[in-house]
This record gives sequence, structure tokens and C-alpha cells, in this order.
Amino acid sequence: MLLVCVVCILINMGGVQLVGALEWPFYLDCVGTVIAAAMCGYLPGIIVGLFTNLIKGISDTESLYYVVVNALVALIVYWFRKKGWLKKPQGLLGLIFALAVLGWLYWIVITLVMGDPLTEESLWESFMIELADKGITVFIVSILLFVLPKRFQRFLEFRGWQQKPLSEEENKAVKRGQNRKMSLRTKLMLLLSLVFVTMGVASLLISAFLYRDYTQKENVDFAKGTSQMVANMIDPNKVDEYIAIGEDAPGYLETKQRLINVKESNSVIEFIYVYKAEPDGFHVVFDIDTEEYPGDPPGYVTEINEEYGDTRMKLLAGEEIEPVETIDRWGHLITVLTPVRDADGNTVCYAGADISMTTIYQNERDFLTKLILLFIGFFILSMAVAMWISDYNIILPINSMAVSASKFAYDDEDALGDNVERIRELDIHTGDEIENMYQALSKTTEDSEHYVTALRTKTETISQMQNALIMVLADMVESRDESTGDHVRKTAAYTRIIMERLKKLGYYTDQLTDEFMYNVENSAPLHDIGKIAVSDMILNKPGKLTEEEFELMKRHTTAGAEIIEQVISTVPDSAYLREAKNLAEYHHEKWNGKGYPHGLSGEEIPLSARIMAVADVFDALVSERCYKKAFSFDDAMDIIQTDAGSHFDPKVAEAFLSAELEVRQVAEHFTVYKVTKGQTETLRKPQ
Repeated sequence: MLLVCVVCILINMGGVQLVGALEWPFYLDCVGTVIAAAMCGYLPGIIVGLFTNLIKGISDTESLYYVVVNALVALIVYWFRKKGWLKKPQGLLGLIFALAVLGWLYWIVITLVMGDPLTEESLWESFMIELADKGITVFIVSILLFVLPKRFQRFLEFRGWQQKPLSEEENKAVKRGQNRKMSLRTKLMLLLSLVFVTMGVASLLISAFLYRDYTQKENVDFAKGTSQMVANMIDPNKVDEYIAIGEDAPGYLETKQRLINVKESNSVIEFIYVYKAEPDGFHVVFDIDTEEYPGDPPGYVTEINEEYGDTRMKLLAGEEIEPVETIDRWGHLITVLTPVRDADGNTVCYAGADISMTTIYQNERDFLTKLILLFIGFFILSMAVAMWISDYNIILPINSMAVSASKFAYDDEDALGDNVERIRELDIHTGDEIENMYQALSKTTEDSEHYVTALRTKTETISQMQNALIMVLADMVESRDESTGDHVRKTAAYTRIIMERLKKLGYYTDQLTDEFMYNVENSAPLHDIGKIAVSDMILNKPGKLTEEEFELMKRHTTAGAEIIEQVISTVPDSAYLREAKNLAEYHHEKWNGKGYPHGLSGEEIPLSARIMAVADVFDALVSERCYKKAFSFDDAMDIIQTDAGSHFDPKVAEAFLSAELEVRQVAEHFTVYKVTKGQTETLRKPQ
């Protein structure tokens, strides 16, 4: 970057020398600035623009006025480059116009500050010169952008990555990070601006005070020396003769010429004169002409200015006089008077030298203008450096970590691995607290991966154990009923088939979430848990139950709900158990409201219970019980279809019937399974 800056500064200086040698009306002093900003970035561009004018200012102080405009040129070019406009002809034309307007407006401001006149002709001429100058500059740069290989141009880009470099898309995503109120970058820039501006204003005020004090003292000392020189040129013995005769007096013209020479050799001195103080005023001995005011003739009497005050008496007494500040028709002046004494030490007259405070103020204004512009130039450079450092060492690393962390997923082991890999790929190495934070985040991410993996393994183990315990509990209840076989397993399988088919048909999709389907399938074995409270005599009675016995049998629904409710009281947030309670309590309710235990109808019945009603009845139909023979598969399916809309939810029944193939596979699977277990009872295999 330093090498590029040096080369670009030399290009700027070469352009200045070229137009100077050829006496062109252009500048060509920002070609290198535009090259640096277009190829390397805003920071090299600002450095080139700033130091070009500082170097030029060594021999031409007027160049210091344009320190700021060259820094602004770099920023504008970088902005055009960032927008991708330098690759388009209209973008290049827009850049030429923008730079020309910037230079022209800046020239107008400087001209007004310096107090120089502006005319319509000068305004037009200045704009055309700026337009031509910036046109040549942008043309040269566009040729370079076209000729130089893209790979070389990318190599010249000045970056300061303290991590894995981000792509353009990633960079934009990182910088787009949402902030609640104000970004850290903005806060840093505001803080630095406050510090720089405070220090700058304090420095400018101190500099202005010291400059004025020093300049005024230096000019007064110079006026004193000039006044003393003039006093030494005056012959005290001829003063009265000069006043009386004037230029015809011997030696008058020769002395006047020497005074004229002194005046012409000192641009700081506004007036040179020799006056004799009398009670009626100053009597002119010599009064040197200026371009604006002709001098008064010898013998002319002028009143002593009121600003002299008490000094008037000292003048009449011929005493030494301190410098006097006056404001009159001659302007704002500081007058230094040196007594011209004769051989006896008597004051014959005074030799005066006046310096203009207006000139001092003008010099002070020029000095402060250059100082302010230099401050602004270095302020822009400092802010650019601060922004560059903060971006690559603070903002981008922090935002990269934030964006990466916001993309963390914990769905599966691959997602967990991606979390760790995403953080590792950042490779932040700022060597400070930011890197410490990155290392801590990396370790936390890795630890989280191990913890979540272990937790998932334990959760799966617990879930399997839970399902196994439920199945064991259901088997214990089922074993009391000698005729139910693998009822709990088959009904669980049927519920899964029904739910998947409902989802495929687009029914109840708002309720059929993955969690709901998991809970229903795995809690299905508990739907008959209430039978534990029913007598074995009733459960295994070979004939038809009496009305009293059937009433006792119906209580297994509420008994099951009460058992599960007791468990829920210890685990209140378990959706799994809530579905188990619904299944146990409502699986004998009917769509038409004629079921038990509560006589609910339609969608008053929980969806899980409506699903279980179909699965439970179908399995009861195709299974042989102590009180009946098994129905054929087709007969059972016909009964389900017939009772759809009365006993069963018609949509649930439709889903079950449309999944005939899957239902048949489950029924046959458990029939084969029971035979292979060596059971001796005769089963009627579904057709």
C-alpha cells in the first residue's frame, strides 16, 4: 500500500510539472489520487490526495488550500467504485461531472474566503477548466482500469482482514446487521469525531491567539526598526527649514528619496512620515506618497488624532512614545513614533512608521484558513484510518460472529457440526479482546455440540425406555383380557396410518403436527389402561354382558382418564400424557353423540380419540374374542364405511379406508407374528 501511495503521489507531482512546463490551463494534480481510490480503496486515495498537496505546499503555500478537496475526490471516486459505476460509460461521465462540480464549488468558497472578486466570466472559465481537467483525469484512469488485468487490480485492493476474508455477499450481510439504536461503528466514529473536533478547535484557538500576538509584536518591532532608520536619515538642524521652504530646501529631495526607498523596500509598512508636534497639531516635514493616498506637503498642519489621548502631552514634551493604535480615515493602524533629537538631546520632530492592522488580520485569516483546511484534511484522514481499523479489527469480526451464531441450528448432528465448522472458518486473529471473545465462542460452540449430542442420546434413551414401559404396562393390562392379543400394538400402528393419510388428504393439517402424531402413536397403547379397574370376570366373560356388567365395563374410560390425570399432576406440561388421557377417556365416543362416557359428538371429541375409535373398532372386528368369532378383513372394512358419519368421523374413516393396503399389511403382520410365537389358539386369518 505504501509503494502504491508513493507511486500515485509521484504521478500527481508529475502531472503538476507537466502542465507547468507546457503552460496548460489544467492541474492534473489528482490523477494519482483517483487511481489510488479506484484501485486500492478510500484510505490510500485520501493519503495520496493529502500528501500531494502537503508536498506542493512546500514551494506553493496556495496548494494547502486544496488539501480538503483532494481528500473529498478520493471519497467520491471510492463511492463510485463501490457502486460499480466505474465499469459503465455513464458512470464515468457522472464521475467527471461530480469531480468538476466539487472542484468548482470549492474554488468559489476559497475565493470568497480570500476576499477576491468573482465575475461571471471567471466563474464560467473556472468551471470549464475543472471539467476539462477532471475529464482528462478520469479518461487516464479508465484506460488503466481497462488495460490492467482484473487479478492485478484485486491484488492492489487494500484490505486488512484479521479473519478469513468475506465474500462481497457475506460482507454486505455482515454490515446489514440490525441494531436496536445505533451501531458500534457509528458510536466509535462519533466518539473519535468529538475528540478530534474538540482538540482541533482548542488547537485552532490557541494557534490564532499565538499567531496574532506574535505577528503583531513582530510587525511592531519591524515598524520600530523602520522608524528608527527614518529618524537616522533626518538632519535635526534642517527640520525647521524643511517646514518653511519645503522641497526647495537644500537636501530635502535627497532625504525624501531615501525615505521613498525605505517605503518601497518594506511591504509591511503602510505609511512613512516625519512630523513635528506643535500645540496646533502635527506639522508635516516629510510625508511619503502611497498608491492610494498622496502625501501632505511640507508645512501642512494636521490635527493630532484623538486616539493619542494622554500621549499628546508627551508628544509636545518630546518624550519617548509607545506604539499607538488608531482607527481613522487612513484605516486601522498601529503608529510607531521615534524622536529625532538635536545635539543637545532636544526632540526636534518625530519619525513615524505605520503598519496596517487590516494587513495583519488578512495574514491571520490566510494563516487560519490554511490551518483549518489542513485540520479538516487530517481529520478526514484520521477518520478514514479509524474507520478502516475499526472495520477490520472490531466491527467485521464482531458482526461475523453474530451472523454465524444467529445461523446456529440444533436439529441434528450434521447441523451441530456445521455450527462448529462455521465458527472455526472465521479464523479471527486480531490479537486482542476480540480474539479472546472469538476463542471463547469457539469453545462454547464445541462444548454445546458435545452437550447437545449427549443430551439427545440420553433423551432418545429415555424416550425408548418410556415407550417400553408404556408397552409393558399396556401388556400387563392386556394380559388380563385373554382375547385381546396384540391389540395395543396393532391399534398404535393403525393410528399412524390414519394420521399420515389424513395429512396426505389435507384434512386437519393444522392439528397434525409432527409432535401431535408422535404423541398419539406412542400413547395409543394406554387407551385401555382403565381396564385394570374392571373385574376379570367381566373382561373374560364368554357370553354377552348384562346391562349392569356393561355399565361396569364402560367405566374403564373414566378410570383410565383418572389414572393418567394422576400422572399429569406430577408432569403438568406433558402433551404426551394429555393425548394419552384423551385417548383413554374418549375413544368410545361416537360422531353422532351416542357413545360413552360423556355423549360427545362431532368435533367436540378430541381428534386423537376419533382416530383411535376407528383403529380400536377395526381391530376388535378382525380379532377373535372370547365372546365372538373374527370378521373377515373386507367385512370389517365394510362396517367402518357403513358407520362413517354415525359412529366415526367421516374424514377419519375415509383416510382409514383409503389406506387399505397399509392396514392389510399390519393385520397380516401381527397374525403371522402370533403364529410364529407358538400360540395354540385357532386364529381366523383376515381375507
